[in-house]
Amino acid sequence: MGVRVRRADQRDRDQVVRILEEAFHDDPVSGWVFPDEEHRRAVHGKFLGVFADITLEGGRVDLLEDGTATALWLSVPAGEPEGDDDTPALMRRTADPDNERAELVGRLTGAVHPHDRAHTYLLMIGVAPGCQGQGIGEALITEVLEQCDREGTPAYLEASSARSRALYERLGFTFMGRTVDLPDGPSMWPMWREPQAG
Repeated sequence: MGVRVRRADQRDRDQVVRILEEAFHDDPVSGWVFPDEEHRRAVHGKFLGVFADITLEGGRVDLLEDGTATALWLSVPAGEPEGDDDTPALMRRTADPDNERAELVGRLTGAVHPHDRAHTYLLMIGVAPGCQGQGIGEALITEVLEQCDREGTPAYLEASSARSRALYERLGFTFMGRTVDLPDGPSMWPMWREPQAG
């Protein structure tokens, strides 16, 4: 599929957040963090904006030129991170201070994130609802996965639905064997991809 991808910058922040907000509005994890739909509409963009800001500052944000999809990537070095990760607390503080789930989801995924090897982390990928199921997401992330293969770099992500897990398996990711189980909520699937020979 021919898609035109460009690297996003700070000027694209609002568009990136809008795409993520639309793409994840009905996602099982977003529904668990913000069970009330009206409230989710009010705060979801602030919550997702934390991820956009972190990635625009220190990672790579790819954006389809037609504004239908975006992917957020971070390079993660080997070794345990130094100090405490304040991102989960920032997620809660920024979006919904009285909602402990807005922080807990980050704490639980952070606890299982592998640190034994340097890797590329697909933090999020969002495709506008009307464009899902057309291969856009796969086309959007292929360039980075091909770069990982050339450089011998593994990749990691957490799938937030069975549907997305199946997509990632087609792209060479494998489930790491233990789900992240949100209390009284859905599961997430940590997935790893070894670099693949051409």
